[in-house]
Amino acid sequence: MGERFETIILIGRPAAGKSEVIDYLKRTGDAERARRFRVGPFVEIDDFPFVWETFEIDDLLERLGQPRVFTTKDYYFLGDHVWDLFLERINLEFQKRLARDPALTTKQTVLVEFSRGGNDAFGHAFSLLSEDILKRAGIVYINVSYEESCRKNRRRFDPSQADSILFHGLPDAKMERYYRTNDWERLSGGKKAGRIPVRDLEVPFAVFDNEPERTGDAALLGPALEQTFQALWAQMRPTTAR
Repeated sequence: MGERFETIILIGRPAAGKSEVIDYLKRTGDAERARRFRVGPFVEIDDFPFVWETFEIDDLLERLGQPRVFTTKDYYFLGDHVWDLFLERINLEFQKRLARDPALTTKQTVLVEFSRGGNDAFGHAFSLLSEDILKRAGIVYINVSYEESCRKNRRRFDPSQADSILFHGLPDAKMERYYRTNDWERLSGGKKAGRIPVRDLEVPFAVFDNEPERTGDAALLGPALEQTFQALWAQMRPTTAR
């Protein structure tokens, strides 16, 4: 593990602040980022580009007179298996990066980002993540209420940049259907830091509270984020079998 994180799983509701946290880390110099957040030069694996790609593929298939595979015409998923596909895409991308450079995570931190909703949202997602990711990982959950998630989702949406990680958004009806609930409180036991059992691993976590909002003000974000990452670091020890 060295003196910095190998992999961070950055999760939360839509528009909770995940992309803003990553943007802040990008704008922080390597030495300061390593010292304050224990994050090295980093690469991102975000499932939103995979999500957007399914929309585009289905639109192209329909244009060719073929049936849509992943989504309805108004971009609802045709089954829960599509959500699982995105997790497998994350696994595959991580595997390909490791294959190209087996020492990748000793040189860089890998940030894995996604949102999920439902009664078994994150628990199910974690169960699908590969051991290669989990055994190297700490989880940062960005905590906002459903109402705050909806507010920020509406605020950030720019129709001219709907495929952008920073400016995409969801209609209220999709927010209601997919994200009103999640299982984080159950998984974490309401704690701000600890460890979550996933298969035969105990994966460390820490919670970043972003309500009232801190991600819109660098002067507030930096110290709060540093506290969260240092709390996660305190939980990091080998994620061995229980």
